[in-house]
Amino acid sequence: MTDKFIADLHKGHELNMLAKTEEMLAAYDDVIDLSVGDPDMTTPAPIIEAAYRDSLAGHTHYTAFRGDPALRAQIVAYYKEEYDVDIADEEVFVVTSANMGMFVALFTCLNPGDEVLIPDPCFPVYMDQIRFCRARAVPVPTYEEERFRFNPARAREFVTEKTKALIINTPCNPTGACMNLSDMREIADFAKEFDLLVIADDIYTSMSYQEPFVPIISLPGMKERTITINSTSKNFVMTGYRLGWNIAPAYLADAMRKTNDLMVFTAPAPSQRAALYALAHRHELMPAVMDEFRERVCKTAERINAIPRLSVLPPMGTFYLFVNIKETGLSSEEFVYQVLEKAHVLLMPGTAFGAAGEGYVRIACTRSVEELTKATERIQSAGL
Repeated sequence: MTDKFIADLHKGHELNMLAKTEEMLAAYDDVIDLSVGDPDMTTPAPIIEAAYRDSLAGHTHYTAFRGDPALRAQIVAYYKEEYDVDIADEEVFVVTSANMGMFVALFTCLNPGDEVLIPDPCFPVYMDQIRFCRARAVPVPTYEEERFRFNPARAREFVTEKTKALIINTPCNPTGACMNLSDMREIADFAKEFDLLVIADDIYTSMSYQEPFVPIISLPGMKERTITINSTSKNFVMTGYRLGWNIAPAYLADAMRKTNDLMVFTAPAPSQRAALYALAHRHELMPAVMDEFRERVCKTAERINAIPRLSVLPPMGTFYLFVNIKETGLSSEEFVYQVLEKAHVLLMPGTAFGAAGEGYVRIACTRSVEELTKATERIQSAGL
């Protein structure tokens, strides 16, 4: 009787580790939480002030179905100025977070039984969202020796007659991997060869430390087969605003907009105005944020590599470090629980992001350099 009113799809579905962090944090009163990608920094004051002014001016209602026209125009300008990509207004619509944008894209495009290639490890919500669409996620392993980059040659082994789409994420959560121009060309050729839709999760665009970020829609023949998902959450530390956008061929954008109308109608007007200001003033606002993240990941990587039996690649992108713990002899989950018990630091096991994450843990460098230093000192003292 307890599950009579619950859809079969939800029965037996267990929370992944990302959803268990709240109860784990309650275990001790001095836990340093490095498990979740929500930075400790407050949104830059000028963005907050702009949203406040615009709210007072009346931007508190539903916006146009596809988003505030001024924000859509700014998104179009952003892609032209930053990447020399021409996007039409009808190819843009605004969503309530990139997470919602991904679900809307999948829900709009997938039929039951369709297969979607995903990198492994990856953001685990992809797997659940695909399953909720009655489709099947097909993990393609990535490896540290290849800097966790998606390998199209390996992916060929996983293509079937049911394969419809490929999700790419660069810079990548959780590994920090960044695909360069050569990598992206190989992925583009792969997608065209097998006639795949590409869904590009581009929310860490500004956090590519070693090489320039390359949007796949900038490559020949890719704009017409790509849904690009982006947001202000990470690039402008605006996670609480829940604001993103999807870019796609007009017919797909219109179909996704109809799906979105059934779920949330329009994204919050004050958040859209905040995003408008953020994008328009990105050259003033982003450098300080990006410099802070770069310092955090680089210094933390140095400290991790000084701890016996732990290692991590030089930071490539994002504010995450995917730490190799194999020499400890512990599984990913065992390591996380022991670090929580002995060091009062909360990390995320690599297996939360897929089977290929075994032997790794993810550190989210979302706290100050001082807190990160304290956390690594505690981990070293734990002697794992």
